[in-house]
Amino acid sequence: MEIIVQGRNAEISDRFREHVVDKLSKIEQFAPRAQRVEVEVTHEAHLAQTDVTEKIEITVIDKGPVIRAEASASDRGAALDLASTKLIERLRRARDRKKTHRRKDGNGEQVPTELNIDLKELNAQPAEPVEERKVPSEPGVAIEQQLGDSPVIVRQKLHEAEPMSVDQALYEMEMVGHPFYLFIDDETKQPCVVYHRHGWTYGVIRLDTKVAD
Repeated sequence: MEIIVQGRNAEISDRFREHVVDKLSKIEQFAPRAQRVEVEVTHEAHLAQTDVTEKIEITVIDKGPVIRAEASASDRGAALDLASTKLIERLRRARDRKKTHRRKDGNGEQVPTELNIDLKELNAQPAEPVEERKVPSEPGVAIEQQLGDSPVIVRQKLHEAEPMSVDQALYEMEMVGHPFYLFIDDETKQPCVVYHRHGWTYGVIRLDTKVAD
């Protein structure tokens, strides 16, 4: 299993890289087929929250669904501890889910009974379109571009996707720790989004668009 550590607006020392590798070595216990683990360290400058300056995002690339966890703290090591704890819990649930499926006769999937979602407040400001806007063409590679002369930065990322059921989309959403998940419905072939509403209720937004045969 390969562990890749990279920084955004942050320098990564060899000592911290070794600490990350040691910290995440137990991932193989829960995901023995994991191909690689991507760790992104971001130094964030918050005007209102000066105590939260380091963010760690960990992504496990496996043959199954992508599993991700992230956390922020004033100390890089503390952020790593929080993110790795979330990640291990999601990996454990994914492993238990596989065991449950092996005991079933293969008909249907279970809807997740617990979602661990980190909600974020998104503040969007209108901006004029940028000429020759770049679009990512390689899966997993992010492209960032500034909108004109504004301070707004748009980050785009291309993801590979296969049609799936609503139940599977809820499970995928749980594994990446997001409040929503974009997917293609395997029955209707419509682009859809599942999202968390409140309590144990969820919503599905479908786009009525023609899909080429």
